[in-house]
Amino acid sequence: MRIVLAIAIALAMAWSGYWFIGSSALRSEVVDWFETARSEGWMAEYGDLSVRGFPSRFDATLTDVSLADPKSGLGWQAPFFQLLTLSYTPNHVIGVWPHRQQVQTPHDSYTLDTGDMRASVILDASTAISPRRITLTAKGITLSPESREGAVSAASLRLATQRLEDVVGTENARYHLGLAAKDVAPPASLMVQIDEAGTVPRVIETLMADVLVDFDVPWDRRAVEEARPQPTRIAIKNADIEWGTMSLGASGVLSVDLGGRPNGTLTVKVRHWHQLLEVATRAKWLEPDVAATFEKALSALAGMQDNARSLEVSLRMTGGLIWIGPLPVGPAPVLHLR
Repeated sequence: MRIVLAIAIALAMAWSGYWFIGSSALRSEVVDWFETARSEGWMAEYGDLSVRGFPSRFDATLTDVSLADPKSGLGWQAPFFQLLTLSYTPNHVIGVWPHRQQVQTPHDSYTLDTGDMRASVILDASTAISPRRITLTAKGITLSPESREGAVSAASLRLATQRLEDVVGTENARYHLGLAAKDVAPPASLMVQIDEAGTVPRVIETLMADVLVDFDVPWDRRAVEEARPQPTRIAIKNADIEWGTMSLGASGVLSVDLGGRPNGTLTVKVRHWHQLLEVATRAKWLEPDVAATFEKALSALAGMQDNARSLEVSLRMTGGLIWIGPLPVGPAPVLHLR
């Protein structure tokens, strides 16, 4: 009996020592990260840092967190942020956000309200803090700009990414990205602008994407401290928007040059394309002259197909332009991450 008791006490002491060392290491890593960010020119502050959860968890809670990158104009503030992990799986971290956060961009500041927002992150066993798999879920989302009226909301959002094997023969890193959003509601002011008659549903029922993206370097702590990885190849397996009677789907492969210009072809399937084009024009997602060019090209294609309200069209991107057949219909987007 004495031997069993001695072994139990020794194991308890050893585990207590492990938890103390692990919690101290976690605290040091968080403190070091904020200090490094400040040395890189970031504004990085927090009010208090606590690590609890003995004996089976490492639960780190930061209060009054504020981050801002002057170079990109991006910033984030929250009353608290939590990093939760089981002590025997320290590379699997759960991030928990508060119900209200503040987000800054170069264009505006926003208030982000959620009923629940958390992420599951599995990291490589290295000091680079390189995510192998991330799954973020949020419910009851409302994003409100501070300088104008017009909140965007969604019933639910799920964003997942997994790093695949490095691309053979290159230094690129390949990621599988998935996005699914339900009942996305554009701002009420925008709905009035694009649909005075009230014929377009208030919510976009489904928004989803399944994409493979190659980046020039992996996403790790250097992506925050130094420079963002840049896409070199984008393979869209499937991307769909369902909005009432309208739908838009796309698939295809694009290569991206050093200037962020895409080259390749996307196959786009559209249902009730004319109504969708009107919505995009009234919402000012397309410039009037670009929209007019699109309408001419799509009308010509629709006349050659059995169902004039549905189209399948190839959009070719090259030379910084988007082409439908021999016609350039507008500038291609620049795919460069700041």
